[in-house]
Amino acid sequence: MKTILLAVVGLSPQVITETLYALHQQQRGVDVIHVITTRRGREAIETHLLSPKAGKYFRYFEEYGITPGAIDFGHQNIHTVSNEEGIEIDDIENEDDNERFLRKCLELTFRFTGDDQTSVFFSIAGGRKTMSACLMTAAQFYARPQDRVYHVLVSPEFENSENFFYPPLIPGPVELRDRQGRRIIRKSDHSQITLLHVPFITIRDQLAPGLLQAPADPESLLFTLIRDDQYGLTVDLTAGKLIYKNQAFAMMPARLALYAFFVMQKKNCPKDAISPKNHPFAHMKETPVAQASPPPAKSDKIAATTSPRLQRCRNCTDCYLDFAGISARQDEITNHYRHIGRSRDVCDLSDSGIIGLTAENFNAYKGKIRRDLANAFGLYTAGALTIEGRGRKPDTRYGIRMDKDRIRLIL
Repeated sequence: MKTILLAVVGLSPQVITETLYALHQQQRGVDVIHVITTRRGREAIETHLLSPKAGKYFRYFEEYGITPGAIDFGHQNIHTVSNEEGIEIDDIENEDDNERFLRKCLELTFRFTGDDQTSVFFSIAGGRKTMSACLMTAAQFYARPQDRVYHVLVSPEFENSENFFYPPLIPGPVELRDRQGRRIIRKSDHSQITLLHVPFITIRDQLAPGLLQAPADPESLLFTLIRDDQYGLTVDLTAGKLIYKNQAFAMMPARLALYAFFVMQKKNCPKDAISPKNHPFAHMKETPVAQASPPPAKSDKIAATTSPRLQRCRNCTDCYLDFAGISARQDEITNHYRHIGRSRDVCDLSDSGIIGLTAENFNAYKGKIRRDLANAFGLYTAGALTIEGRGRKPDTRYGIRMDKDRIRLIL
């Protein structure tokens, strides 16, 4: 069985050689090494480990008599995280960077755990704490019985040394810094590296089968485990609020207008199925949704709630639209905004905002709506309620995942 070491690394590339050394000391072989890092981390690995002449990785092989090429590890095995423009990020500096890093961890973990003839060793010793947490989260979603999570402990005085990468066979002096930053010299045989096996619980067997066909976002993965069908979402345009789990959230008119557009898109989808039992809105009658202009402001009509034939959307995306389809129906979004923001004259507004969506500000609104939902109802619930994208650019289509029968719209 082939063993893959999947590690997160920050600005201390020696965590790779330290982990490799600790595994070898316990007679645990590694066939392939893959690393998840940032641009600065990649540069550090290439400079200190993979440099043809001075690379500590190759020196470790030579010193311990390991056959060159015994482990598949090179520049192609370094996986960096990039922003929306495709530029490698320097560090995890904000929530968006952290989310991209988590997605990269999920993507690679999904890929490497897909082969039953492999085992994956997850190394969470490197990088920022949030980087280690991201890889641990990925392991908890996808790991199998043969996979392991490891951390390495290095003697405190050697831990942050730029000159220490592994205990050499022949002990020698190593330049270190004490806690006051003063230069000190210690013999390398004073160092100790301890390999820790970190217990964890995997939920792979509890995921819906469809979520093991391709990498998914964390909200989708956790949402499949949540059993809260008794709750429904109410979108009240007259009050400018969303109500879920008995909690009300007042959303800004521009964002609510865009959200209402996708709610109506979902509600008007012709797909139909038999009603589930004990549904939160099963007692209510259905009223067709107008596709264009909303009704007068004083209307308190409940639109497109449910009927005896309630719809289960499952993984259907027939109601999803690409940006061209959204843009072609700009008038509907504008009408929703006119209805919600009655105190403002739409004609006085800039045509670069909600009444003149571009691909850029659409993504901005979508991100703000997602953050609103996460703050109001929780991160994992937001995954079911938010406007999500399906498919790769430029063919991405957008819609709301939640079953249409669980959504009530008040106009």
